Amino acid sequence: MRQVIIFLATGAYTGYSPVAPGTAGSVVGILVGYFLCAPIWQDEPMIFAAIFAAAYVPACLIAGRAEQIFMQHDSSKIVLDEVFGMIATMFLNPLGWQWLIGGFVLFRIFDIIKPFPAALIDRKMPGGPGVMLDDLFAGIYANIVLRVAAHLL
Repeated sequence: MRQVIIFLATGAYTGYSPVAPGTAGSVVGILVGYFLCAPIWQDEPMIFAAIFAAAYVPACLIAGRAEQIFMQHDSSKIVLDEVFGMIATMFLNPLGWQWLIGGFVLFRIFDIIKPFPAALIDRKMPGGPGVMLDDLFAGIYANIVLRVAAHLL
């Protein structure tokens, strides 16, 4: 079970990237979002939202267990939060390559600057939910900016 947790928490081992593991995990999020999630949310967005919410709970448990394995709070090896954050970023947004790149850049910016309440969550919330929630907020912020841009263009 330990290997499964490590595989999932590290985004298929991309969290071991020696350079920018969060960025590598975000790329996994784009791929998972585009190939696995988008076909569902394009046809059944409410069903996808329910699946996302249901998957989020075990993802928090996996991230929390990975913290224990790596013996470090929010280890840079844990990129499952970036995967979910990128999926949240692209949810119901256009999926052309320009939009994917835009979503990626926006998510990385919001993930790095951590606007309220993401920074507070990152500092104060322990365990898996603390690992996962700041990136979910980054994804929500990036999603909103991307949706506004899509509406204006």
